Amino acid sequence: QVQLVECGGGLVQAGDSLRLSCAASGRIDSNYGMGWFRQAPGKEREFVGAISRTGSSTVYSESLKDRFTVSRDNAKNMVHLQMISLKPGDTAVYYCAASLTMLGVSAPEYKYWGQGTQVTVSS
Repeated sequence: QVQLVECGGGLVQAGDSLRLSCAASGRIDSNYGMGWFRQAPGKEREFVGAISRTGSSTVYSESLKDRFTVSRDNAKNMVHLQMISLKPGDTAVYYCAASLTMLGVSAPEYKYWGQGTQVTVSS
């Protein structure tokens, strides 16, 4: 029912900032919380952060909360991930996902997924 498309990834240098965006079909605020996950080669898919349907609440991975911020613009059916002080360890494919829960922190809680966008951070 929901299609998600991520954009904004690319190659950046350590210490740089980058904002990822996710465009969703239809309205997402009435039914879906939105989350960001990432997956590096050989690693499990990792929770990054999530935002509630209206954007009033957020939750983050403890290891990333000081550098990453999730926001949403429901009028445009978009969600964003602002990343600052990027490190080589942040290199991964980043995925946007829609959840039927308010602030899901695990992948099985998400019903719809985007195709992912690659973020590469050079040292």
